[in-house]
Amino acid sequence: MTVADVLLLALGAVAVGAGALVVTSTHLVRSGLHLVVSLGAIAGLYLVLGAELVAWVQILVYVGAVVVLLLFAVMLTRAPIGPSPGLDRPAGPSALIGAGVGLGLAALFADAFRWIEYPRREPGTAERVGTEIFGTWVLPFEVLSILLLSALVGAIVLSRPDIGARPAPPAEPQQPDEPGEPGDEGREEQVPA
Repeated sequence: MTVADVLLLALGAVAVGAGALVVTSTHLVRSGLHLVVSLGAIAGLYLVLGAELVAWVQILVYVGAVVVLLLFAVMLTRAPIGPSPGLDRPAGPSALIGAGVGLGLAALFADAFRWIEYPRREPGTAERVGTEIFGTWVLPFEVLSILLLSALVGAIVLSRPDIGARPAPPAEPQQPDEPGEPGDEGREEQVPA
């Protein structure tokens, strides 16, 4: 077993363990911080596999932007910071069933692709990835950016009920007009003699 294999196993265990803590934690902020650890471990997996660009994009986009956005959303929507009462119930049987199904699927996929020989491809470079994204795949890339922007605007509108539903300001009470001002109906004008 090489050093790369040990690192892959260790980082994989950290990613899976932190991912399990994301979905089992009763504190939203702690769950977000566990997500940072899980995504950071996945970036480490990319580094060990030799995909440095993908690792740095993982850190910048997911760890640096998505998780910070998630934590800001938790704080700005006035969500409770402490334990959530609806999440405090034990989930033993369903967790065991989910873990069993997950392990079964992992074993099935690991066994199904074990005997396939893949040809070695040349490693990707930042220039090649940039050419593919902004050349061949530019239309799906832009459509995805518009979709993410509309999802962000929709999330803001849904999380803030005061947007778009503002009541009209109360009408000011009418004050009687001063004598001699325009709008004095029914008053006789004084004509100089």
